[in-house]
Amino acid sequence: MQKKKFGVLAAITLAGSVFLAGCGGGETAEEGGSGGSADPEFLSILTGGTTGTYYPLGGAMATIVENETGIDTTAESSQASAANMTALADGGAQIAFVQTDTAFYAAEGTNMFEGEKIDTVSAIGALYPETIQLVTTADSGIATFEDLAGKKISVGAPGSGTYINAEQLLEVHGMTMDDIDAQNLDFGESQESLQAGQIDAAFITAGTPTGAVESLSATADVVIVPVAEDKATELIEKYPYYANDTVPSGTYGLTEDVPTVSVLAMLVVQNDLSEDLVYDITKAIYENTDQIQHAKAAFIKSETALDGIGINIHPGAQKYFDEVNQ
Repeated sequence: MQKKKFGVLAAITLAGSVFLAGCGGGETAEEGGSGGSADPEFLSILTGGTTGTYYPLGGAMATIVENETGIDTTAESSQASAANMTALADGGAQIAFVQTDTAFYAAEGTNMFEGEKIDTVSAIGALYPETIQLVTTADSGIATFEDLAGKKISVGAPGSGTYINAEQLLEVHGMTMDDIDAQNLDFGESQESLQAGQIDAAFITAGTPTGAVESLSATADVVIVPVAEDKATELIEKYPYYANDTVPSGTYGLTEDVPTVSVLAMLVVQNDLSEDLVYDITKAIYENTDQIQHAKAAFIKSETALDGIGINIHPGAQKYFDEVNQ
């Protein structure tokens, strides 16, 4: 039996100095950041909240990386995408899960990274679609985005990628955060608050099925508010890192497919890990997905690993993908 190692990381904030320069999209990271330093004796993979998708995937990946490289590797819970980028830049971990849109903001120094470009983190590769799910219950009466006006809505943990997703989806529906009673809750808190009737709906950006929403469906009739085709088109035209997506019938007890949009989940790494080590990490993950007991493992493929990457790719990862995708 595989062992799964999970640590608990204290909440990470976006405070702290980040030393900066621009990042180009989809190019190999600068040679100077790819090697030279000795490989660490310990690797930490930052994931997200314990009820999201990053956490179980990170646990399985930590086991795989440890088994394949011999380096003690642990998956840590965290506040997810934005906090993970900052933690890697500050040296708090070596590998992390992040949304492709959040990584792009960090590279450009926009949105939650305004004026704070991060050039010390590069990509390993894309993993799977991260579905933006506007979750509510049948009792709420909410069926459209317009129904959110004046309601208590969870928009994700402060500084999270989910918050920006919520903001941009509200925007294409002619709304802002000022039109709702925004609550900064993580996925687990959103689930509990929906169950208790303390909030009316929650934005959750995660691979489906998401643990928090599955738990909610055990006690309530879950509703996923659809994103209409014209609104999805408008969103994608303005923010091209989005794609059309669907929450399939049968998920959370749904009786029909629900159209929505998604970004991608990806893995990022500190630039100063050696090319050889990152090659080994990349190879370990992408060639052992059969050891990951989660539905999203089926999406983790070397041939699509460079899709949607908007930041520099670590030379070790690039070397692996160049070899296998010839």
